[in-house]
Amino acid sequence: MRLNDPSLLRVDSYVDGNWLAGKRRFAVTNPATGEVIANVADLGPAEVTAAIDAAVTAQREWSKRTAKDRAMIMRMWYDLVMANAEDLAVILTTEMGKPLAEAKGEVAYGASFIDWFAEEARRVCGDVLETPQADKRLLTLKQPIGVFGAITPWNFPIAMITRKVAPGIAAGCACVLKPAEQTPLSALALAELAERAGLPSGVMNIVTGMNAPAIGQTLCDDNRIRKMTFTGSTEVGRILMRQSAGSVKKMSLELGGNAPLLVFDDADLDKAVTGAMMSKFRNAGQTCVCANRIFVQDKIYDAFAKQLAEATKALQVGNGLTEGVEQGPIIDNQGLAKIERHVEDAIGKGANLLTGGKPHALGGTFFEPTVLTEMTSDMQLFREETFGPVAALFKFSDEEDAIAMANDSEFGLAAYLFTENAARLFRVSEALEFGIVAVNTGIFSSEVGPFGGLKNSGLGREGSKYGIDEFLEIKFVCVGI
Repeated sequence: MRLNDPSLLRVDSYVDGNWLAGKRRFAVTNPATGEVIANVADLGPAEVTAAIDAAVTAQREWSKRTAKDRAMIMRMWYDLVMANAEDLAVILTTEMGKPLAEAKGEVAYGASFIDWFAEEARRVCGDVLETPQADKRLLTLKQPIGVFGAITPWNFPIAMITRKVAPGIAAGCACVLKPAEQTPLSALALAELAERAGLPSGVMNIVTGMNAPAIGQTLCDDNRIRKMTFTGSTEVGRILMRQSAGSVKKMSLELGGNAPLLVFDDADLDKAVTGAMMSKFRNAGQTCVCANRIFVQDKIYDAFAKQLAEATKALQVGNGLTEGVEQGPIIDNQGLAKIERHVEDAIGKGANLLTGGKPHALGGTFFEPTVLTEMTSDMQLFREETFGPVAALFKFSDEEDAIAMANDSEFGLAAYLFTENAARLFRVSEALEFGIVAVNTGIFSSEVGPFGGLKNSGLGREGSKYGIDEFLEIKFVCVGI
């Protein structure tokens, strides 16, 4: 791995401003090549407790600093992230696999949360309320919730950290973060830059380790952790909720998705195909908001399928560090096996394969970009999130039919629709049971929009002006005069 600044490649955990090697190590591999790129500290519950100790001490002083002081440090952190964007993207691509161009986009996207919440820190305001009694004055204060635990996934190893950590530290909280064991190097590089920016010791602690259940349990069991924030599967989210119930922690959960993408017969077909490609094949389909079920109105179904298949065949697959590559590898063999299972199940139940459908000739965990038609609701892919480069096309007859099929899921994170009819735009957006609806576009994420889902897709919102509220408590003050 060639970096302009090799010191960004940290392999030890970061606790209370110190880099801890620990007694054990675990290997981080490049999913494109299978090569070991680093051996990282493998910490456990004892070190997590030490990190919580440090965060509790640091938070007391951090919360006393003015919002302007916190914002200035965060602005310096943002500047350093952007100045080192090239190296951060190389680290990200090497450990996660996504194409370098996408990795650079993620670095900028991740940095935007640091920038945004540095500004939002100075806009945390209470209220003076109207009182029904002349001898009292009523006030509300917004105060930091305290120390929070964060557990982040491998598919966006920079953005999922900054989207959680930035609002928390802007609000005056401190954190203990467990990054995914597949992608710890991006997290440690962010910690290195935060330290250079002047973030006080103990405000952000990064605990790397292979035993995620034990680390999560320790965070949930400790009463001093007042909030848990997690991005990952619904199954693990439920476990964290149960484990946190004893101390009644505040929860932010961004869980599983099963995103529908609806294409109506009045849509701009070129725009719809482009949007579907952006949504479906970004990060090799390994995002919670990738279009998992593509519903196309019967009158344009064949034309859409043909155009989508042609665009899919043209995708360049390979090592994300190679120029021109548009799709990298699947993160691991477990992810690859799920994709194969979904494709085999669909074809076995009558789906038609237009392109792809099998592991790529490159070997390893590469999989061919795939388009399936004639999909039905009895296939596994309709209920389960594939998390891979498989575009599955379902046919619908009318608007009511499309909405019913889209909402027929336990999940409700993101949905997409393509139409040139303004009335339909509003009708369908309001009827879809999803926390995010993107209209006539395949990409919607930014630091300005609130990110989060309904139903089994989670609780709370990240990003936007609402994101910092997840790390604040409202205190009511009644003053007699």
